[in-house]
Amino acid sequence: MEEPAEPKRGRGAALTEALREDLEAYAVSDLEERIAALEGEIARSRAQIEKKKSSRAAADAFFKQG
Repeated sequence: MEEPAEPKRGRGAALTEALREDLEAYAVSDLEERIAALEGEIARSRAQIEKKKSSRAAADAFFKQG
């Protein structure tokens, strides 16, 4: 008999789980590491936004030429 498959995790599921996590059990050093990781993810997300904006601007400029 097969075990039921785990439900599919949607986009952003990990973030949702992280936001719900109880921070009370974390030590100060653990919280500082968590903040550093989150700040790194923020920087990565901002870089992706800029990349997408640049691509969009390049596409817009290309199609406006014709």
